[in-house]
Amino acid sequence: MVQRVSLIALCLAAVGSSALAADLPRRVAPPVFAPVPVFTWTGFYAGFNAGYAFSDNAAIRTRGNNGAGAGPLIGPANTNTVNNVLTNRRPGVFGVQQEGFTGGAQIGYNYQFTPGSGIVVGVEADAQYTDLRRTGGFVSGLGDPSTFRQQLDFLGTVRGRIGYAFDRFLVYGTGGFAYGDVGYRANFLSNAVGNPLAYTGGYRDMETGYAYGGGIEYALPTDSFLNVFKTSAVTLKVEYLRYDLGSRNVIVSSINPATGATFTAATGSYTSRFSTEGNLVRAGVNYKFGSF
Repeated sequence: MVQRVSLIALCLAAVGSSALAADLPRRVAPPVFAPVPVFTWTGFYAGFNAGYAFSDNAAIRTRGNNGAGAGPLIGPANTNTVNNVLTNRRPGVFGVQQEGFTGGAQIGYNYQFTPGSGIVVGVEADAQYTDLRRTGGFVSGLGDPSTFRQQLDFLGTVRGRIGYAFDRFLVYGTGGFAYGDVGYRANFLSNAVGNPLAYTGGYRDMETGYAYGGGIEYALPTDSFLNVFKTSAVTLKVEYLRYDLGSRNVIVSSINPATGATFTAATGSYTSRFSTEGNLVRAGVNYKFGSF
């Protein structure tokens, strides 16, 4: 009897201990926190740009050159081209302003010294089409027309960049080498009765110079809908560039309108000096490859 009572007591004690243990809080492993990556601008990138290009109303300066066999001043068709410019028969100074669309692509590399906020340096190369083709005309008081054509079909640059990043927001300045495909042409006509003359000259080639400017750029999150290439980041930028490809003299020689023969020595010539400089205002998108 005593043994049965003891066995029942042990069973009750075991049940009570199990119930008490069930009421105690369970030990849970501490949560694991993954560090949030700090954004850095370091890495390669490539992208596209589009915007507005406009040139200065740069002065095209023309002077007269008397040839070795230039004749005397016989009005109204003076063969002395120096006098023709001085009397405003030809414009001594004329300007052709250009404006149009620009679009192209760029590739580059940035290095940020301290992730998050800090100084960013880099290099960028770009190339773009520029719709800068314009012709301007002038008619003298004697009815002699003059036309000037200036164009820039292509512009490329290789520039350094330096700026400061405020996390995903970057402000920068830029400057470096520029090159472009330029074209110049001048045509002068003389409507004098019995002595018609035409003068023409042109130049088309690659010119070099420099470009400088600045911009702002913002990095979107990696999961942005614009990240169609699944890169580490997509950045949007707005940029201004000033370019200067220098100046060039163009010899405008006389020809016979009927035969096309050149008469430079007999009737003299003109020299027109053109310059190519202007501005780009553009927006762009870059796809960044590399560190977060």
